[in-house]
Amino acid sequence: MPANLPPAYFEAERCFREAKTPAEKVEALEEMLTIMPKHKGTDKLRADVRRKISKFKAQSQQKKGASRKETGYSIDKEGAAQVVIVGPPNSGKSSLLAKLTNANPEVAEFPHSTWKPTPGMVRYENIQFQLLDTPPITNEYMDPWMGDLIRRCDIIAMVIDIRNGPLRQFEETFSILKDLRIFPQGFPVPQGLEKAPFIKKMIVVVNKVDNGEDEEDYEIFLELWETELPCVDISTKMGRNLARFVEMIYDLSGIIRVFTKAPGKKPDLNSPFVLPKESTLEELATKIHKDFVTNLKFARIWGESVFDGQMIQRDHILQEGDVVEIHT
Repeated sequence: MPANLPPAYFEAERCFREAKTPAEKVEALEEMLTIMPKHKGTDKLRADVRRKISKFKAQSQQKKGASRKETGYSIDKEGAAQVVIVGPPNSGKSSLLAKLTNANPEVAEFPHSTWKPTPGMVRYENIQFQLLDTPPITNEYMDPWMGDLIRRCDIIAMVIDIRNGPLRQFEETFSILKDLRIFPQGFPVPQGLEKAPFIKKMIVVVNKVDNGEDEEDYEIFLELWETELPCVDISTKMGRNLARFVEMIYDLSGIIRVFTKAPGKKPDLNSPFVLPKESTLEELATKIHKDFVTNLKFARIWGESVFDGQMIQRDHILQEGDVVEIHT
C-alpha cells in the first residue's frame, strides 16, 4: 500500500535533514509523525521515525550534560509495585497491557510499534499494580534510556512469543539484561563486575499460546528451558491465564495487605495498607503518619496468627490480612 504522504511531510523531512542539533531533529521528527497518515502503508515508516525520535532524544539529553540516572522518559511509580514489560518485537507486550489495563498502547503486526514507555494500572483484588509497556529490545538495537528504566522497577515481566523461537528469544533478552547488570533474584551474579549489579524479581510470560498445538510447543519449551524463573503461558488473543499472570505478580511482589480500624468501628477492607513482608507494627504506624510512631502506646490485632483483639507492641511482625487497631 502506498504511503501517500502530503507535501507538509516532505517539508518536515527537509527540516530534519537540515537540523543541526539532536533537539532540532526530534522536533522535526515529531512533526513528521504528526503529519503522517495512519494506515498500513505507513506502518514501517512510523516505526522508523519513532526509533529515530528515541535515539535523538537520548543524544539531546547527553548534550545537556544529564546525569546517568536520568532517562529520556521518567515514569513515577504507582500502586503496590511497578512491573516493567520487556521483550523482543511482536511478542505481544502492548497487547498484554491493553488487555489488562485502561491504557491504549498502539498494537500492530509490524515491529517497533511501541516507541515510548506506556503505563497502565491493573487491579488485583483490593490493590493495583502498575504495568509499564516498553519499546522492544534486541541485540541490534535498544533505546539508550531503557537500562535505567528497567533498573528502577520492582518486577520484570519478560514476554516472548511461543511461535517465534521462544528459547532463542529468552536467551537473547536474558543476555541483554545481563549486559545491563540486571540479574534475576536468586541467580548467581558473575564475579569481577566493575559496577554493582541490579537484582530484580522476574517472571517469564510466554504469549500466543492460543490452541492445542501451541500448548504442546509450550511444554517442549519448558523441557528445553531448564531455568527456575517463574513462568506462565498466556494468550492475549484468547484471554488465557491473564488472571493467573496478575496473581503471580502479586506472589512475586513480596508484600502484605494490612487493614486498620478505629476502636469500636469496622475496618475498610477495600483500602489496605501495602507493606513489605516481615513489616512490624512500628513500620505500619510510620506509613500511616509520623505522629503515630511518636505517640504509639500499643495496638490490638485481629488475624489468623493471633487471637482476636490480642495486644501487640511495636516490634510485632504483621501478617497478610491482619486488622490493626492502634492506640496512641
